[in-house]
Amino acid sequence: MTQEQLIEQIVRQVYSQMQIGQLTDEQFSEIIDITSKEAKSRILLDAPMDREAIKQMKTKTVARIGVGRAGPRLKTTTLLTLRADHAAAQDSVFTDTDANLIERMGLLAVQTLCESRDQHITRPDLGRQFSKETIDLIKSHCKPRPQVQVYISDGLSSKAIEANVENFMPALTNGLAQYGIEIGTPFFVKYGRVASMEPIAEALGSQVTCVLIGERPGLATSESMSAYLAYNATVGMPESRRNVVSNIHQDGISATEAGAYLADVMKKMLDTKTSGVELKL
Repeated sequence: MTQEQLIEQIVRQVYSQMQIGQLTDEQFSEIIDITSKEAKSRILLDAPMDREAIKQMKTKTVARIGVGRAGPRLKTTTLLTLRADHAAAQDSVFTDTDANLIERMGLLAVQTLCESRDQHITRPDLGRQFSKETIDLIKSHCKPRPQVQVYISDGLSSKAIEANVENFMPALTNGLAQYGIEIGTPFFVKYGRVASMEPIAEALGSQVTCVLIGERPGLATSESMSAYLAYNATVGMPESRRNVVSNIHQDGISATEAGAYLADVMKKMLDTKTSGVELKL
């Protein structure tokens, strides 16, 4: 018996023991996937004054509105959804990016000086650095002095990478190709931080360096990716020299839209030879 079958059996038994009756397949699906869009779109207020207005608002935000209350407390459905979203956020932080994705995209996988997930969370400084051997490996594997160097890093959300990067990269590479911009060899960095782009830029001599990295997940989504980029990045540079496009996920900026937009931003960086607050977009 699979884990999914076992969960279904337990849920059906509990439902039956509550003497509610037999659980239909539709009811079971709703109970199991309480984090689905359909489940979260429900209005849980007992007697809303303007149901249509709430429906419209819920199509514009993932915030928990129209959930009602049971006395001073959250309703059971809202509480369970919060706990499920919190569990998804924890899983995204503490699990590794799917090795099959890295293999499928043909990416070299390297690691920062962090030796574990716990160290990655508690020592962000180590997530910005690489050993000499790792830098040498990157240099031997990647095209030197590209106009644009893009790499992927798990950051604080492995699920963000898994959900977005395969749709993002074709849109970006196609956009850069239309501009005649040369892109370097993409690769994957485990336990990375945003500033890990700096030693990579210095090692490869890239003009524009971009990291696609998982954002710290919240209770709205655990699949949000960001793209940080800079022109002529150097170790220790101020944050003001960096640009970012954030909230790349299915309910924010779509991965394909973000990829196409980043191609335009990169072209402007190359044309103006600047980035950060000095770049006028």
